[in-house]
Amino acid sequence: MSHRTQLIKIGGFDHVEAVYIGGGRPPLIQTMWKDRLSAADLEGPGGKEIPARIGRLKAMGCGLLRFAVPDIEAAEVLGELASRVSLPLVADIHFDYRIALRCLDFPIAKIRINPGNIGGRDRVEAVLDKAAGRGRPIRIGVNAGSLPQDLRGERGNVSRPAALVEAAVRELEIFREFGFLNGIVSLKASGISDTINANRLFAEREYSLGGGAVPLHVGVTEAGPLVAGVVRNTAALLDLLAAGIGDTVRVSLSDSMENEVIAAREILAAAGAAPGGLRIVSCPRCGRNSFDTHGFTARWLPRLYSLSKDATVAIMGCVVNGPGEAREADLGITGAGDRVLLFRHGVVIRTLRPDEADAAFAEELEKL
Repeated sequence: MSHRTQLIKIGGFDHVEAVYIGGGRPPLIQTMWKDRLSAADLEGPGGKEIPARIGRLKAMGCGLLRFAVPDIEAAEVLGELASRVSLPLVADIHFDYRIALRCLDFPIAKIRINPGNIGGRDRVEAVLDKAAGRGRPIRIGVNAGSLPQDLRGERGNVSRPAALVEAAVRELEIFREFGFLNGIVSLKASGISDTINANRLFAEREYSLGGGAVPLHVGVTEAGPLVAGVVRNTAALLDLLAAGIGDTVRVSLSDSMENEVIAAREILAAAGAAPGGLRIVSCPRCGRNSFDTHGFTARWLPRLYSLSKDATVAIMGCVVNGPGEAREADLGITGAGDRVLLFRHGVVIRTLRPDEADAAFAEELEKL
């Protein structure tokens, strides 16, 4: 965790929970809503399920949730949703400054926009003035795939990481010109080395808007499907976090938001950049299994990651792996022939039929 960056407060107004980026705080986890929302989605059953899912993401450890906002209608929908949830929501906007101005009328906690692509000086000033007046931070997002024309490709001795940094500094200079202090930056590429090198170069500059170095949002963009994306993000983020770089993270995956949050939690834990929490150990399953560890784990992952407990839970397939190899678990479950065993620290506490497993596991989980 970086101790050099400015502390940025996000939210903390109306009903929106306050979260913090930078200032030596543990990195904050983000994810992004995968679908476009319409007003109809907030009516009927969806009107309850969407806020409920956001609540579950928050319980799993998500600190910020970003939404693409391509037009004014989407801004109105996100504004309505923001009035119903306590998790800070972020509007991701490109090109049209009017969308940003409209989003700032709602309890939307943060804006992602690049000042250089929203028009002339008067438009930039209008957005920055309104954001500053309402205490809303803005993240500048620089991606390798959308660099300014003069920074694309190799320009003499200027590498892609250096081009990313230069593009970010250009945007930050607009903030500085207008005295906007509440800025965050991301420099993302789909390649591991480009992501690492760009963020290291930027961190070395310790660029400040006046209150300490600008905080960094880090991650590998367009990282791919679940396995490939987790591997690529892990390789990049462990390197950066070990160097004290990264105030907020997103593990971008062609997969669910829940898996993005879980992956980010595990990477932060592996880097020693997150406080203690629940640890899940589970066997890969083999021909000895007499318990569907894959199905059970998939069912229970969201709830397990929502527990604010410093504990180890083991999900095993047979008596070889559990309770013996998982004897250190605070709670474990394993197959044993046609029965299922629940155990604590290697001691069997209940013997069950498979159809009783979920209910009994829930009961014992409550006792942790």
